Amino acid sequence: MRQLDLQVVHTALQWARKGHSFWLCTVLSTYGSAPRTPGAMLAVRADGQLTGSLSGGCVEEAFLESLADGELRAPTQIVLYGESDEERQRLQLPCGGVLKVLVEHRAPDKTWVDHLQGMYNALLGQHRLVRELDLSSGAFVLMADDHGGEIAQLLNERVRIRIGPVLRLILAGLSPVAEYCASFARTIGCEVIACDPREEMLRRPPEGVQVHPVLPSEFIAAGHCHEATAVVALTHDPRIDDLALMEAVRSPAFYIGAMGSRQTSIRRAERLSRVGGLSSQQIARIHMPIGLDLGSKTPAEIALSVVADVLRVYHGKGRDAL
Repeated sequence: MRQLDLQVVHTALQWARKGHSFWLCTVLSTYGSAPRTPGAMLAVRADGQLTGSLSGGCVEEAFLESLADGELRAPTQIVLYGESDEERQRLQLPCGGVLKVLVEHRAPDKTWVDHLQGMYNALLGQHRLVRELDLSSGAFVLMADDHGGEIAQLLNERVRIRIGPVLRLILAGLSPVAEYCASFARTIGCEVIACDPREEMLRRPPEGVQVHPVLPSEFIAAGHCHEATAVVALTHDPRIDDLALMEAVRSPAFYIGAMGSRQTSIRRAERLSRVGGLSSQQIARIHMPIGLDLGSKTPAEIALSVVADVLRVYHGKGRDAL
């Protein structure tokens, strides 16, 4: 999930609490090139107010036209956008793109408000949930995500959509590279948290970043890593980096990385084993040297390689697949 989808659910929850009915749209699948991925959401009120995105503009306009024509009134239905060449051209979907979208028209009753609150809690929480919807009756339920799998699945007359925490980036200490990482990560919709106890590093905190004046290891040990968390140590200070790594490998974070040359990384691995007592399996979880090998030299270039590598792992891409 991205920060934009958290915004959609937050706004939808506010609308429902104020007594507004609205449409909630969720991308189930894409074919060819498509601007947004499965799970992306859009919420629209009858007066035209909207939040979120399905395509970046054109599909949203087509959806509003359908509402103006009195269509899409069923509690749940599946709508395809871009089925024909003419429609793809009209909607400006690139490279034969086709979107399959779940469209829900919901009244603001207590059951729906509670359901939205559960979704919102999952996006901010530690564990994934699954939304299961019956296309025939419109019934919906939230349940624990015990099996993983694709973000969205259509099984006969039932739809299953996984709801999980927004991608979180924890900066274990501030540095010029960390500041650029924060900027790139916020641009792609990540929640960014920086931890650093050094007063001199906190005088000009990065814009839009949650800053905690504590050791990163303390913050991580307090349980702030979930399965959509990346921890990056970018200070070159072993007192900060090493302690953060020791705690991060005991967390469910999907990405853990530390900046440094190959020689520095070898020495760090030996130190983490000897001093930190980490096993070879735990050390193997740490990406070091961190980032993609782009020949990066400047702080901005290094930060770009770090965020790109975090996204590579998040989307399950092997280095050999790039």
